[in-house]
Amino acid sequence: MLVFAMLSVLLAACGFQPMYGGRMAPQMAAIYVEPIPEREGYELRNTLIDILNSDGSQTGKRYRLQVTLRESSQGIALQNDATITRYNNTLEASYVLSDAKGTVLTQGAEKELSAYNVAQSPYATLVAEQDANKRAAQDIAERIRLSLGAWFRRNRP
Repeated sequence: MLVFAMLSVLLAACGFQPMYGGRMAPQMAAIYVEPIPEREGYELRNTLIDILNSDGSQTGKRYRLQVTLRESSQGIALQNDATITRYNNTLEASYVLSDAKGTVLTQGAEKELSAYNVAQSPYATLVAEQDANKRAAQDIAERIRLSLGAWFRRNRP
């Protein structure tokens, strides 16, 4: 217990402040995440809405986040009969944060690689692929949140 108290004092002395608590939370919640048409876009948008603490509604939002996705898949492991047994999927997201007037505030891109094995059952393979894509979308959402949090922290609009 004493160790935690000492660490708290040291962190306070160095100027450390949590990125998402306090003053940052209202700004992050004021972001409207525009719909993303791809299947992984649905997962990405819902994850962003959750982690930004937004309600998914356009009404009253000061910022708009537009995300564009690009997906690719590549077979990377082969059996002796040239059957692919493993795939790498790449999910690339480009995002633009703008204010209510449409002025671009910041933009960036994130890329995530996910992999899955091909199973004997087509259903099991489909489930593995969907799970890999879901994890990739969630990871990208977290990194976008970090980037936006850092931008808000630097710029304090």
